[in-house]
Amino acid sequence: MMNAIMDTVDAENQVELEEKTQLINQVLKLKHTLEDLSARVDAVKEENLKLKSENRVLGQYIENLMSASSVFQTTDTKSQRK
Repeated sequence: MMNAIMDTVDAENQVELEEKTQLINQVLKLKHTLEDLSARVDAVKEENLKLKSENRVLGQYIENLMSASSVFQTTDTKSQRK
C-alpha cells in the first residue's frame, strides 16, 4: 500500500517536473526570440537614420543642381514675348 502511494507521488512529481521543464524551455525560447527581435529593431532604426541622412544629402544635391541649371530657373514670360 505504501509503495503504491509512493509510486503515485513519484509519478505525479515526474509529470510536474516535465511540465516545469517544458515551460522553462518555452520561456527561454521566447526570451531568445525577443532578444533577436530587439536586435533587429535596433538594426532597422540605425538603417533608417542612415537612409534619412542620405536622403537629406541627395535632396540638397538635387536642389543645388536645379538652382545651377538654367532649365529650372524661373523665367519672366512677359519679357520673353517682347
